[in-house]
Amino acid sequence: YPRSIKHVTPSPYLCQKMGEEKKSSKNIGFGKLILFGEHFVVYKVPALVAAVKAATECKVELSSKTTESEDGAWSSGLLIEDNRPAVPGYKRKKRDEMIEATKLVLKHFKVDHEKRGVKITLGGDLCAVSGIGASASNAVSLSRALADALGMELTEEEINRAGYEGEKGYHGTPSGIDNTAATYGGVLSFCRTDGDPKFEIKKLPSPCRIVYASTGITSSTTKVVGDVRKKKEADPEWFDKLLVQYKKVYEEADKALEQGDWKKVGELADENHKLLQQLTVSCKELDDLVDAAKKAGATGAKMAGTGRGGLMWAICLDEKSQNEVFDALSKIAPQAWKTEFA
Repeated sequence: YPRSIKHVTPSPYLCQKMGEEKKSSKNIGFGKLILFGEHFVVYKVPALVAAVKAATECKVELSSKTTESEDGAWSSGLLIEDNRPAVPGYKRKKRDEMIEATKLVLKHFKVDHEKRGVKITLGGDLCAVSGIGASASNAVSLSRALADALGMELTEEEINRAGYEGEKGYHGTPSGIDNTAATYGGVLSFCRTDGDPKFEIKKLPSPCRIVYASTGITSSTTKVVGDVRKKKEADPEWFDKLLVQYKKVYEEADKALEQGDWKKVGELADENHKLLQQLTVSCKELDDLVDAAKKAGATGAKMAGTGRGGLMWAICLDEKSQNEVFDALSKIAPQAWKTEFA
């Protein structure tokens, strides 16, 4: 598990028995978007990831514990009510992985649902779609709610560790980047190494309005990453030139984010998207959404994640432009959403 983490803040919520709940908005896990560096990050250069304000919320209810010799209320089993908004087919496709992730988090907290009833209710305003970090948002929100149901006050690092365990149910061996963004919010610098990945958490000086949209196409990360690797091996000089250009984009973007210079971030997003086009990981559907966002007033836009489908995002400097970009993308995308980098 990667441990290069800063900022420690506990986040409590308590629910001791079935039907007894203490309302709180803190049992959440943020969604995330890759800002800069998808595909390049595979080759041990840093990437920037930002949490979005939209989040998954979770409530956990535990049955009363009684010994075998005691009379009284008792129940066992696991009940999950998944009320999250989601794109068509997502919950069905991810059902088994979500259940496995849930069981791994329960195991991490030493909760045996065969001996004690556990009811989990998922909700929130993060729409579950590939590329937004919905699995990590699920695992982190569950970790918060379960810890509080057990009366445990955990640090953010401990919540992050529990979320990482849950991510294994979705990804086998996760990188740690999604659960870290889901836990801490803000912007995360991430870089692969020969050992554990390196993380640096950055807090944004100001919020930023964004619109993100889905192409409705799900692509294979393994295949797309493999295609890029083949192109790199066939023409190393070509790839190295792109890598040098990306490093410059990253350095400028890192500074712009620290300063809250969202206009500059948007301009750099445009540059990064052009590099991804040259890698052949964009597609007509993504390019059309990026172009439409910019024509509608976005200060910059790019694809996010695997590419050849999936998501794109656009930066908007005020509410008016955000609404106009959202309206424009809603006309041509299967789904579009308004939120902020958190």
